[in-house]
Amino acid sequence: MQATAATPIRVLLADDQPLLRMGFRLILEGEPDLRIAGEASTGEEAVGLSAQLCPDVVLMDVRMPRGDGIEATRQITAAGSCSRIIILTTFDLDEYAFAGLQAGASAFLLKDVAPEELVRAVRVVASGDAVVAPRVTQRLLETYVRSLPPTASTIRDPRLAELTPREREVLEAIAGGLSNAELAARFFVSEATIKTHVRRILTKLDLRDRVQAVVFAYENGIVVPGPMH
Repeated sequence: MQATAATPIRVLLADDQPLLRMGFRLILEGEPDLRIAGEASTGEEAVGLSAQLCPDVVLMDVRMPRGDGIEATRQITAAGSCSRIIILTTFDLDEYAFAGLQAGASAFLLKDVAPEELVRAVRVVASGDAVVAPRVTQRLLETYVRSLPPTASTIRDPRLAELTPREREVLEAIAGGLSNAELAARFFVSEATIKTHVRRILTKLDLRDRVQAVVFAYENGIVVPGPMH
């Protein structure tokens, strides 16, 4: 459902720096379809307020007192929350960025993100239809996969057997960073058909969203890192 001023996207800000929270609040509240649901300054507060307020999106800092952002993300997603989480990091290849995606985050952003990118990211993540493998995300995942011991990539998740050959092809293409429109063009089907494939893949693999599908594909060797540049 497209957010409107009547049904805005509700955002929880979780950061221990009041000035950063104020900056994010000013940016997001300047948009008619976005509203700040609450603010947290610790990991514990982020978990508690997420359960209490059920925000659509949580902007989650990594380094916070009393429970860091990764652990808070893990607890929020483990509780079955429908809130989608954006991890805020200082460096795009920060080890915490991948840990956040593994813990259930839907995206990560650099803390010095441009205002328009922040707004777009909140809207995209709230819609649940993010294009999840821009170059930075792919580089992050490839860096992580290269750090795995050789045996780790040979252990396949048994849920993979649930996928049809076409669904496996679609999963591989998602992990390659293709959008729904690009997937539709590659497989000569409509975007609606692609969305059906994606929904079935997420259901069969018990994944929250496309970001989790990309992480899963890398962890299970469905895609392998390309040559280093």
